[in-house]
Amino acid sequence: MLLPDPKLAALDDPQNYLDRELGTLAFQKRVFEEAQDERNPLLERIKFIAIIGSNLDEFFMVRVGGLSVPDARTPDLDFSVEDVPPSQQLVAIRKDAQQFMENVNDFLRNTLHPELHQAGIHLNDYDELSPDQQQAANTYFTNFIFPVLTPLAFDPGHPFPHISNLSLNLAILVRGSDEQLLFARLKIPDTLPYLVPLPSVPGEQVFVWVSQVIRANLAALFPGMEILESHPFYVVRNAEMELQPPENLDLMESMEESVRKRRFSPVVRLLIDQYMPPHILEILVENLNIDNEDIYTVHGPLVLRNLMQLYKLDRPDLKYHSFIPARSSLLDLEGEDFFAAIRAGDVLLHHPYDSFAPVIHFLQVAACDPNVLAIKQTLYRVGSNSPIVKTLLEASRDYGKQVAVLVELKARFDEENNMGWARMLEQEGVHVTYGFPGLKTHCKVALVVRKEEGRIRRYMHLATGNYNHVTAQLYEDLGLFTCDDQIGADATDLFNYLTGYSHKEDYRKLLVAPLKLRSHLEDLIQQEMAHQAAGEPGHIIIKVNALVDKPMIRLLYQASQAGVQIDLIVRGACSLRPGVPGLSENIRVTSILGRILEHSRIFYFRNAGLEKIYLGSADLMPRNLNQRVEVLFPVENPHLLQHIRDDILKVLLADNMRTRLMLPDGTYRRISPAPGQATLDCQEWFIKQRLAS
Repeated sequence: MLLPDPKLAALDDPQNYLDRELGTLAFQKRVFEEAQDERNPLLERIKFIAIIGSNLDEFFMVRVGGLSVPDARTPDLDFSVEDVPPSQQLVAIRKDAQQFMENVNDFLRNTLHPELHQAGIHLNDYDELSPDQQQAANTYFTNFIFPVLTPLAFDPGHPFPHISNLSLNLAILVRGSDEQLLFARLKIPDTLPYLVPLPSVPGEQVFVWVSQVIRANLAALFPGMEILESHPFYVVRNAEMELQPPENLDLMESMEESVRKRRFSPVVRLLIDQYMPPHILEILVENLNIDNEDIYTVHGPLVLRNLMQLYKLDRPDLKYHSFIPARSSLLDLEGEDFFAAIRAGDVLLHHPYDSFAPVIHFLQVAACDPNVLAIKQTLYRVGSNSPIVKTLLEASRDYGKQVAVLVELKARFDEENNMGWARMLEQEGVHVTYGFPGLKTHCKVALVVRKEEGRIRRYMHLATGNYNHVTAQLYEDLGLFTCDDQIGADATDLFNYLTGYSHKEDYRKLLVAPLKLRSHLEDLIQQEMAHQAAGEPGHIIIKVNALVDKPMIRLLYQASQAGVQIDLIVRGACSLRPGVPGLSENIRVTSILGRILEHSRIFYFRNAGLEKIYLGSADLMPRNLNQRVEVLFPVENPHLLQHIRDDILKVLLADNMRTRLMLPDGTYRRISPAPGQATLDCQEWFIKQRLAS
């Protein structure tokens, strides 16, 4: 009788795969550590609290939303690697999230509020204001708040009003002259400041919560009525949408319908303050049709993301020192010279340390160059007032260029924005496609086709991040300019796949999902195992935002068992357990958080000394490998290979100020410099390197 191989048994043991949802919450706790870190300036710590609020909103809309209504989930929602029913996952999530929210609000109230006060920024309750300050708040209410408020009654003649997603509201109980008790809902519009500024002495800034100013002035909204009580509440709705269009609808029409339906999707999270009485809560629960488990009691502000208002204050003394991204001298050129610089050799940009301006300039030069025949580009998240889109419009309208753009309509929470861009581009004669109904197009590729000396040459920009000039100042990403003939041919085939009916699966250099990106990565990992077996040290370094794909984790476990050294830099959720004897003792997992959001994806393979590096848009998640169009592109220039290895990856792995080390149980331990060891903050190092160059 053959005994089971313990190594294989470990690979299949569900306990060796961590829950993705709890891993996502664990990432929020690492963000919270940045808010607690006194080395960070005060308003930056407030910013981290606001980021936590925004992240938790999205977590509940997407992850909890999908678990709550599993039959309505979309293919884009990949579940935890553990075989745990959604109902059990929700129990664990709710318990963890409630405790986490309490910890955040306790810290905000007991630590950050006093520190803000010492810095001259005062967040006051209405009852704490002096009579003069209350009068100023009331005047502000009369002049700026009252005109935009719309109280909605709930009685036999008025149905319970629709409560929109991510809305802050007041539940109000009033009594009329006939002694009848009446309920009303009042939405606090997002157009109002979350914190109302009040007159103050020089050097001081005083604020009061807008909800409290409104509550103090409710009599103006209900004349002749007695205000009995009012309580704030905040609603989060399921944001998962069915993206498969019916046969009689095209993708644009389907997305418009899906966005409309999302406004009325089920509530997955109701935030209330600790003072809301049961009789008011009962009205909300019954009419919002929610379970008691979806109610979260908060002792503090209900909308943490709105604390970003404080970060916008003009207090540079309470923020990180500013820096100007370096402008590449290789690409600070016009016309033919710009293209000549790319012909001279591939150019790599590391944002935000390197300016994003050359990316915009690349398209601007192409738009007006008489030798450029066509421009093709993918757009996932471009933001508002996009100079990229403006340039594409001008290229078609003003210069008669052949412009083809794939606008991904299904980019979550950017659907309406992208639909607007798509229509605008179409109106100017741009060839616009929306991708595939069942796939998101997430790759970042711009292709310029140019006539040169009797031949056609293709110039490409390929990137790990979006073509968004705003987030390019906040997110860490890498972008490559190249005119490599084979990559150019691959880019052409890719756009034919995206815009036409091409079924080409074999690409020369690009790794493309959902076609063969997964299998190519598997081959690269297995090659490291073969090199290790042949006596050549195997080494893999992977930097991604998330690692939750079970087959990929299983293969990394096998590589570790074969002796391959594996360094994983995973910013967010990681379902792999590192450092488990006999399973993953050769795997080290770290997470880096700082002032800049780590966003690039880098795949390094030692390959017996003939190193291979791929960059791109794909994380190691089922959705990226199976349900998205993703691209990983090779870096082949020896100088750039060395630069990424020595000046980026080695620096990230040596960081001892912003790095957390993942432990076998899934928790994280902050890395600190050893006695006598020099400190290294990788993000500050990159900034200083640019300043010194």
